[in-house]
Amino acid sequence: MRAAAVVPHRVAMLSVHSGPLAALGGRETGGMNVYVRELSRHLGQQGIAVDVYTRRQDPYLPTIVEFAPRVRVMYLHAGPAAPYEKHRAWHHLPEFVEEVQQFVARHGLRYEVLHSHYWLSGWVALQLRRTLHIPMVHMSHTLGYAKNAAAQQPWEQEPPRRLRVERVVLGRSDALIAESPASKHHMLQAYGVDPEKVQVIPGGVDTAVFRPQERQQARRALALDMDQPVLLFVGRLQPLKGIDTLLRAAQVVRQQYTSVQVLVVGGGVDVQDEHEAQELRRLQALCEALGLTPHVRFITAQPQEALARYYTAADVFVMPSHYESFGMVVLEAMACGTPVVASRVGGLASTVVHGQTGFLVPEGEWQTFAQAILRLLDAPSLHNAFAQASIRRAQAFTWPYIVARTVQLYRGLLHPDGPMSRPPTAVMPCPF
Repeated sequence: MRAAAVVPHRVAMLSVHSGPLAALGGRETGGMNVYVRELSRHLGQQGIAVDVYTRRQDPYLPTIVEFAPRVRVMYLHAGPAAPYEKHRAWHHLPEFVEEVQQFVARHGLRYEVLHSHYWLSGWVALQLRRTLHIPMVHMSHTLGYAKNAAAQQPWEQEPPRRLRVERVVLGRSDALIAESPASKHHMLQAYGVDPEKVQVIPGGVDTAVFRPQERQQARRALALDMDQPVLLFVGRLQPLKGIDTLLRAAQVVRQQYTSVQVLVVGGGVDVQDEHEAQELRRLQALCEALGLTPHVRFITAQPQEALARYYTAADVFVMPSHYESFGMVVLEAMACGTPVVASRVGGLASTVVHGQTGFLVPEGEWQTFAQAILRLLDAPSLHNAFAQASIRRAQAFTWPYIVARTVQLYRGLLHPDGPMSRPPTAVMPCPF
């Protein structure tokens, strides 16, 4: 009889370029930060110790920060202890690998699983797997080929190095997590990975934070008009997000609802990001050309508790992205009981149930977006039915469910016949 797989006692989580405690809304922060933080926190609640390794961006931070029971963040050196563009981290990865190895040896730590996030961390995990001889789980969060196919501006294109390294990381990982069926499809088609290694485990939502609340109360708190429709977008200011589609759709909606309000929440944290500033100017110019300037508010990124209030205050959440690997903000809106109109792309196509929790629309078709928004605004009974269905749908994405699936994956890797019972594969050479 074969021995049963065991649950790991300690997991090394790798999120090199941006840590789980970083402020949301900057160019290098977003849904991945929330995912790593919440996954780690809930694993800790299950009795599994988690150490999250990330690069130091502030010289005054302590090396170890405990932010939840059994969960710590380790700030180690990888280049300057200051914010810098994520792709620069590539040149400092060997330093980061050495820092992790020294930290593990100095503190006598023993991990059973490596869990890496994003391609940069994936390269680091490949190096550490060789010396620690433990299995490696990787989650890309976004995929370079899919992102490049949807890019709207040259500066949104991922560099060739990422595509090359990502292919190796995906090919050599012991297990892969895809956040949606679309992400798994991209892995198989663009990277040629073994389908047996890929598990679809979506992102989760904290229903203690994102929950149905009283809409009028939320609007009073945000100083919004109590009676006029509110359309909401949450995300970075990037052409890839398709915010111009929302604005053009809003101009059509305004022909029927003359005082419609549009809230664009996100951005504004990374004030040095010239691309974000350029996109903001472009969107403001479009608002002026469409006669929407008095109706549109650009709001800086908000903490999650405040975001829940915005979701609650909105009549419709609009996600017009050209690419989303999952779309965590859509799930947050649904958990608050706000119907969604979203592009039929990536993970959005499997999170939103068309005709039940919202509408899925071909990307960029602003007139169709407007029609879908108007259907919800014109029919309160339909809006209410979608709102209730959205709340129920979000319950399938709670963190305990996500963590249970992840622990099951870990257990499979720790089986006596798992990947570490076989000789290790070669790792990638140093990036220099």
